[in-house]
Order: sequence, then structure tokens, then C-alpha cells
Amino acid sequence: MTRTLTRTYDNYETARSVVEQLESAGVSSNDISVVGRAGSADETNATEGAGIGAGIGGAAGLLAGIGMLAIPGIGPVVAAGWLASTAAGAVAGAAAGGLVGSFVKEGHDQEEAHYYAETVRRGGSVISVRTEPEHEATVQAILDGATPIDRVVREAEYRAGGWERFDENAGPYRPPIV
Repeated sequence: MTRTLTRTYDNYETARSVVEQLESAGVSSNDISVVGRAGSADETNATEGAGIGAGIGGAAGLLAGIGMLAIPGIGPVVAAGWLASTAAGAVAGAAAGGLVGSFVKEGHDQEEAHYYAETVRRGGSVISVRTEPEHEATVQAILDGATPIDRVVREAEYRAGGWERFDENAGPYRPPIV
């Protein structure tokens, strides 16, 4: 039975490295999905999409097909795989759920889905991998080897700041000035 493993990372560069490691280990690019912030993406180039993979991702596999899209409540992100397809379809069709709906459709509960979407909103990246039981240990080792964000700790930080759940109508995230 196929299982989906999902991890969050503080930056796109780490996520990109994890995707490269997964593909090097033989995980099909069809089984990997990534969504996150990369560099200086802004609203003016959020619809470019085609060809961005070679510039920021790489020349082969999943990263070659990476594109940009604007997600309500998050803004421009780089994305590839089924999460990108589902979120883009939801955005294009004005369907409820957007990125949260993509995670729920993939088998995550609402609480996890809201955390993942908020992490992307705040500049992080999310990788989801569909894997068969015989490959699960390898995939998990790669995902965890890149030091993913500790969800319990990060979610507590979000909640301490007043966050309850992802809001697709919220403005762009601005970190507090310290």
C-alpha cells in the first residue's frame, strides 16, 4: 500500500537538495512533489512557469519541470508534482481548499494540511513522497537526513504568535521585527 511521507524545510535550497537525493536513490520524479519559496519570486513573475527549472532546480527529473504559481494566502511559489497540479487546478477553478485541499486529498488531516500551507506561506518548503513499504525506510532516511522542521516545535511557535490555521485570505507573511 502506497504511503505519503511529507516533511517541511526552512528553505527551498534544502528542499531542492532532498529532491535530488531522492531521485539519485531511484525514487521516480512522478512520486515526488515539492512546493515552496525560492529566492526573489514575486507577484510579477508568478505566472511564468515554463523553463524555470533549469535556472533554479536542475536539468533533469522533477526539478526540470518546476514552475511558478500564485497560491491565495501565500503568493508566488515554485512547485512541481501532484501538489502543484492540484493547487494550480484549485486556483484556476477558484475551488475551495487550494494548497490545504491538495494536502488533504493526499491523505493528510486538516491540522497537518494547515500547518504545511502556513509553513510555505512563511517562506518554507514542503516535500511529499509517495512510496511503497519496501522503499519507505530509504525515503524516510533521506527526508530526515536533511534536518526537517520539527512540526511540534514550529506549530507551537506559530500558535504562540496567535496563529490558529492557514488563512488563504491573509496578506503576505511579514516576520515580526525584533
